Amino acid sequence: MTPLLGRRARLRWLHLIIGGALLMPYFLVGTVIVGSFRAGANVFSSPVDQLIAFAFALPMASVTALFPLARPLSVSAARALCGLPPDRPLADGPARTRQARVRAALWYTLHVALGGIVSGMTLALTPFAVGVTVLPFFAAVRESPVLDVPEALDGPWLPVLAPFAGIAMLAAMAGCAAAAGALLANRAPVLLGPTPDDRLAAAERRAAVLAVRNRLARELHDSVGHALSAVTLQAGAARRVLDSDPEFVREALTAIEETTRRTVDELDSVLGLLRRTADDTETAEAAGVARDTTGPGLDALDGLLARCGVPVSYTADGDRGAVPGAVGREAYRIVQEGLSNALRHGAHGADGGHCGPVRLRITVRAEELEIVMDSPLPAQPSPAAPVRPGGGRGLRGVRERAVLLGGRAGAGPHDGGWRLTACLPLRPGARELP
Repeated sequence: MTPLLGRRARLRWLHLIIGGALLMPYFLVGTVIVGSFRAGANVFSSPVDQLIAFAFALPMASVTALFPLARPLSVSAARALCGLPPDRPLADGPARTRQARVRAALWYTLHVALGGIVSGMTLALTPFAVGVTVLPFFAAVRESPVLDVPEALDGPWLPVLAPFAGIAMLAAMAGCAAAAGALLANRAPVLLGPTPDDRLAAAERRAAVLAVRNRLARELHDSVGHALSAVTLQAGAARRVLDSDPEFVREALTAIEETTRRTVDELDSVLGLLRRTADDTETAEAAGVARDTTGPGLDALDGLLARCGVPVSYTADGDRGAVPGAVGREAYRIVQEGLSNALRHGAHGADGGHCGPVRLRITVRAEELEIVMDSPLPAQPSPAAPVRPGGGRGLRGVRERAVLLGGRAGAGPHDGGWRLTACLPLRPGARELP
């Protein structure tokens, strides 16, 4: 009895009853149309006229289901009541393409058609079957004109067979409802499932989410990684001269305090964005937030060089005001990563200080911004150089930033030192990082 009266069967039956209720307005319009051709006739007393009204109702239902919002409503009802297997996903969101709207209209028409039939059977057959079942036990029922038992069937065997006949009618109705519900559940993934366009849109949303998270990871790596490298170097240098140079220790502690305070602010900002982009269903809003976020640009470069913990020889050529905001932000991060590499891998003295300045040149030309950074390399690895596990992502992030702006970047040994170069285009409409 579970396939006919179990929880899933009952939910599907309810789904069909809802379909019958949705059909009713179209059916009433159909009866008006049929009544206009049969003046004076009672459409509800003629099964033929009702079938004709039913035939008029279905095309009207199909047309109304072509609206984009019809699909999410149908999907919600199907998920809740059809008992679909979890491996058969349905589409989310309004139907935007022609193919999706046609599929949704076919599903809606099938739903209301089967729902109308099952609802009519439920309303008409249920009281009749119950009456037949209790016929032998109540004389009032046997004499009722509602049942109108034919005289040929009114024999001595009627009290014996009537209950079985009534139960058989109820079972047949339950079987029809179960079959109709199973048909809807079988067709739901086909008609309400994602179309190729829906799958493409979902893939684009996932790609946008990954791109936003990738950018946030780069921001964390560049800002926090640089700060940790600078703080580690300054703390190590201060520890070595703690007794001999208190003034240097005081300056180092002040620099550590300013660096950590600034980095905590940047960390809070990036984590706030990460929380807002955690839900994949808010991809568009999340990507928009990430794109609209204003980070430090070339105007903040002087402050970065002053507190980076590395002596820097800085040369700037060209008009920095002509650099677009997106290019300026990425240039700042590229310089920051270069300084972090110089802190981690450059030549260090016995007191932890950096030996030899880092030479930085930024040139703004008519169509591109060029960054060239040269830093000295140690003759051998120094224990004073801070090393972070899991490193090696910084140069890859530099290349990603340059490529996403349509430029290029590279790094490698040059004249006994290490050179980092990046060329970022300044053409109009330079693409923002996703």
